[in-house]
Amino acid sequence: MEGLGVGSVLITGCDGGVSLGLLKGFLEQPTPPRHLFAACLDPQGKLVSKTSCPLADMTDPNSIKAAVGKVREKVGSSGLNLLINNACTTRRSTLATETAENMTLVYTTNTIGPLQTSQAFLPLLKEAAEAEGQRRMSCSRAAIINISSILGSIEVAEAWEERQDVCYRCSKAALNMLTKCLALEYGSSGILCVVGTHPGWRWGWWGGGWLIFTPMQDPVTVEESVRGVLQLLSHLSATNNGTFWDWRGQSLPW
Repeated sequence: MEGLGVGSVLITGCDGGVSLGLLKGFLEQPTPPRHLFAACLDPQGKLVSKTSCPLADMTDPNSIKAAVGKVREKVGSSGLNLLINNACTTRRSTLATETAENMTLVYTTNTIGPLQTSQAFLPLLKEAAEAEGQRRMSCSRAAIINISSILGSIEVAEAWEERQDVCYRCSKAALNMLTKCLALEYGSSGILCVVGTHPGWRWGWWGGGWLIFTPMQDPVTVEESVRGVLQLLSHLSATNNGTFWDWRGQSLPW
């Protein structure tokens, strides 16, 4: 893979999971980002220490505002090229046991958080879109990638028997619509907005490494997932604005 060649990247939700794998993937690129920001609640660990780390709660507008200030200090007038909204949460439930409390908590993190973060970083993304001097939409120019899930696909409605989790499914379906709205509004500024997914929902330690367990497939390693996501990001363009993709680069139904 040639690599993205992106100047600055901010990834949310870097307390664990796929976000940490993406951090490692970006650091191992042939040309790593000049500025790599890991937004998290608890800035611990070797990977996070190699990045600029705004301590940020992406459900708190004041925390997001402070993170924007820290990013601006580093990137200056060149702006932020790539925002990856991956902070998320869930509560295990069935349709019979789902509660308003669960729905509110999960929506706040999975849907409202990406909205507030995208709104707050919009000026920096616009600056990047102009500073790059290129007209072609790409993740190297200016982009928002919202990490969703196949469980947010209304048409597929995958794995209902294995995992109902109504609050999570609804929050990710709402995130998908939010991304479409962002694409419609921000596209004229040269900002690419796309929904991407990682391959599964459950992590487990098996055979000496972390695997991601999927509803219909064999487990996938974090490294495989990250390679696929980075490959996808390197190929996205204006024709993909406002679309839904899986980690293998296959278009998904809404």
